[in-house]
Amino acid sequence: MPSAAAESRPGLVRRLYNWILSNASGPRAWALMAVIAFAESSFFPFPPDILLAPMLLADRKRALLLGAWCSLWSVLGGMLGYAIGHLLQPVAWWLINFYHMQADAQRFIAGFKHNMWLIALQGLTPIPYKIVTISAGIAGVNFWWFTAFSAVTRSVRFVGEAILFYFFGDTAKHYLEKYLTPVLIAFFTLIVAGFVALHYLFK
Repeated sequence: MPSAAAESRPGLVRRLYNWILSNASGPRAWALMAVIAFAESSFFPFPPDILLAPMLLADRKRALLLGAWCSLWSVLGGMLGYAIGHLLQPVAWWLINFYHMQADAQRFIAGFKHNMWLIALQGLTPIPYKIVTISAGIAGVNFWWFTAFSAVTRSVRFVGEAILFYFFGDTAKHYLEKYLTPVLIAFFTLIVAGFVALHYLFK
């Protein structure tokens, strides 16, 4: 039979959550969030919210700085995604094929050639931002307009999230700690919904 200590030991998800909270002010968590925010805009599947939310809960006094930090690296990662699409199209199409987004990318590319404002709209949704940045590069939209749209939408999303956590952090922390696993399931369901939205909402 397992010992009482083993039975009371928190699971992997909660240990990771506790680690993030305990290291939220240290360089490791900030560096890791920068890496994830950068990579998610060009090739990585998971958004930086998985780190941003618990870090905001642990260090609400620096909420705006955290939101700005996340936004900055997301925009820089978007520049890489654009460069991949514009300069390295074999790599771009390999990534698109890897995520099974061929038809979606074709629609995005066609749409971006006539409606650059779609970049702003899609930057606020759960749609994987990598498909937006890579498709914009393939479509050859103006790089500076693309960067401006990315800066606005990423800042609205992540800084806006930081402001919400700043004002409602105590309530959010209570429910997150009490229902950590269901919250994470709902979060990853939202990610899947973003992929599904590509097929049904942006045809």
